[in-house]
Amino acid sequence: MPDAISFRSIRKQFGSLRALDGVEFTIQEGEFFALLGPNGAGKTTLISILGGLTKPDSGKAEVMGFDVQTHYREARRNVGIVPQELVFDPFFTVRETLKFQSGYFGLRNNQNWIDEILENLGLEDKADTNMRALSGGMKRRVMVAQALVHRPPVIVLDEPTAGVDVELRQTLWDFIKRLNEKGHTIVLTTHYLEEAEVLCNRIAMLRQGKVIALDTKDNLLSEHQSVRSLNIRLSGGNLPRGLHNKLISKQHDQYQIRLSSPEELEWVLAEIRVAGLQILDMGLDKPDLEQVFVATMRRHDAHA
Repeated sequence: MPDAISFRSIRKQFGSLRALDGVEFTIQEGEFFALLGPNGAGKTTLISILGGLTKPDSGKAEVMGFDVQTHYREARRNVGIVPQELVFDPFFTVRETLKFQSGYFGLRNNQNWIDEILENLGLEDKADTNMRALSGGMKRRVMVAQALVHRPPVIVLDEPTAGVDVELRQTLWDFIKRLNEKGHTIVLTTHYLEEAEVLCNRIAMLRQGKVIALDTKDNLLSEHQSVRSLNIRLSGGNLPRGLHNKLISKQHDQYQIRLSSPEELEWVLAEIRVAGLQILDMGLDKPDLEQVFVATMRRHDAHA
């Protein structure tokens, strides 16, 4: 059984900018996979290579075993990509747009699937509306529908919920989760890390064109279990000076303090008692994916 996606030593340079520097990993069929990284990490360049919009300087990318350059027709039929940009033809209605998209893949009598997509993405009442008349959020829904119209086994979502309302996010994820349960491979890039934490099983993190972390979500979170934060409300004065280097944030009388280990909690509380401060409220937070992401980026930058 082939991998759903395979990247092998992908390199890409734009002038003096090295966008991708030997990226190599695979995504298995049926995975819900997150591709994370700051702006400029190379995520969109990698997706553009997968979709045949950008040619790598070296290396090889495959979709369902088909090389995206030498077998581009087969590779393109097996992947649906939702781009960041809102690209649409202003002269067609939503339904016409999806019919034309079906035609690009040689699909006829695709109306039942188009109707199902429209229903699941909340576009039924906009089916005969011209694309120009849609709001930004509705246009984003049509971009998702276009990527799904040929029923690809691999679906790539590049920042699909950027700038859209909560209702669309919920509608989209309910639909995408059902597709994943039916065996579709989903690849997500997002800056909403809580989405990746809830939805994805495995995660790759990119920085400056390189993969700096690649593991299951559970393993990434467990590696940082020893790093916790203490949220505490104090009365009677400011945080003791000895704890300032542990301070993450402050808001009025509430402090967030970094704990390098659970044992450090006792020392923090002792410092507060010695300073004569009263604890009004406190709680411990376990690390989430956002904290893991920030820690991973900082560690990479420090080593670099």
